[in-house]
Amino acid sequence: MSFWFWHGLRKGIQTTRYPRRMEDAPGVSPGRPINTEFATPEEALLAAEICPTDAIVAHGKSTFVNHGKCIHCQLCLRSLPSPMDWEAGYEWTHLPANQKESFPFPTAFSKSMHIMVVDAGDCGACLHEVKQLNNPLYNMHRLGFFMTATPRSADLLLVVGPVSENMRGPLLKTWEAMPTSRKVISVGSCAISGGVFGKSFMCAGGVGSVLPVDFEVPGNPPPPLAILHGLLVVAGRKSVKSPEPISEGRL
Repeated sequence: MSFWFWHGLRKGIQTTRYPRRMEDAPGVSPGRPINTEFATPEEALLAAEICPTDAIVAHGKSTFVNHGKCIHCQLCLRSLPSPMDWEAGYEWTHLPANQKESFPFPTAFSKSMHIMVVDAGDCGACLHEVKQLNNPLYNMHRLGFFMTATPRSADLLLVVGPVSENMRGPLLKTWEAMPTSRKVISVGSCAISGGVFGKSFMCAGGVGSVLPVDFEVPGNPPPPLAILHGLLVVAGRKSVKSPEPISEGRL
């Protein structure tokens, strides 16, 4: 025990300073592809064809990315003669494609919000990233975010996974048991669009097919700071990105 006490004193506070300042430590985000202008239409078409989830669409010399489908496989970065443009960062939370304006919680929720997490058929990747928010590095409690095991005391429903048929009923029951001030956030490409699972007789293809979704955090999986940004957006403490009209309109 004494070892860890002195080790802690020597190392000091290791918790990220985000959102007070942006976190730039190596490895905090895998980054993601962005809309790219190629030299020829053939290069753009090749980038679209290599994407396993059809997240990239070619139009002339340009490619447009639907981040709700992107699974971060990096084929468009590492397996093309002319790679797509890539952005770092993690403030990716956006509105669903059919929603034009943001509706975060009122100010009363900005410093204290209780979160109910539902695994709706997740492979384990996004759920693992959500769990990281409780560790000392991210320490979401310092920002007033707390996990709860009961929907009756939850303000926010955080869903990971594409919503398998076996989880459709439990997910709906959880949502119905929450107070009417509830919000819903989809975390990960599977929860947004179905990801690699898509839509089938055993999979809803995303939370939006079952429940009204207020915000989406793309990524497969999104890094913890991207999820933390999503929580701050829901609480009204960070701004939200609107869907890119060109890329969404072509998908």
